[in-house]
Amino acid sequence: MLEVQNVSYSVTEDGVTRKILDDVSLTIPDSKLTVITGPNGGGKSTLARIIAGVLTPDSGRILFDGQDITDMSVTDRARIGIGFAFQQPVRFKGIKVIDLLRLAKDTKKLSSADACKYLAAVGLCAKDYIDREVNASLSGGELKRIEIATVLIKQSKLSLFDEPEAGIDLWSFQNLIEVFDGMRKHIEGSSIIIISHQERILKIADEILLIKDGKLAARGEADEIMPMLMANESVVKNCNLTDIWKGGAEC
Repeated sequence: MLEVQNVSYSVTEDGVTRKILDDVSLTIPDSKLTVITGPNGGGKSTLARIIAGVLTPDSGRILFDGQDITDMSVTDRARIGIGFAFQQPVRFKGIKVIDLLRLAKDTKKLSSADACKYLAAVGLCAKDYIDREVNASLSGGELKRIEIATVLIKQSKLSLFDEPEAGIDLWSFQNLIEVFDGMRKHIEGSSIIIISHQERILKIADEILLIKDGKLAARGEADEIMPMLMANESVVKNCNLTDIWKGGAEC
């Protein structure tokens, strides 16, 4: 279980301090898919980076299974079971896609066939991508899908996705919906947090958290929260949206 306790975070620009998160407290239960949504600039991505360890809060604590991880690095959080997909993926010059997947899986024996299952789940074919470098030759959407595949392959106890739909084409987005639903059903004890505006993702959530003006404004099941969100176009952007749990698409 993840616990965010009284977390605040501010930034200072041109001598002006702006509070991004203001005394936010929330709990993410095990074996649930939680979507965090809200208006742009409300603090969603900042909260994701604090949970992942990219940022350290000004005050408050982050607990994971009862352990205080507030000052723990991204690497150490990964070791205890927290996976994170950035909104803007990192490029790795000199590292091939298959190497990145093997690092994520923590094994040198990951076969091309196994890699294909995870790449196919995000709309990529192994034979076209395995030997490519994770560098500027890949588009932003391709990088995003590869990073999501690395999170999937880890099968972490807590997987955190910051706007996974960004840069993803319509066909691949539908695949992602299936993947997230499959993670919830097939990875025992797995918790998933998705930062998103997209209606299709909101609809598969066990619980939705609304972050607005740096505060937790509302939380509840999709049927309870969706009507509130649908009335606000700045919160939900409509999107018309193969399954690795059944063997993946054929390459």
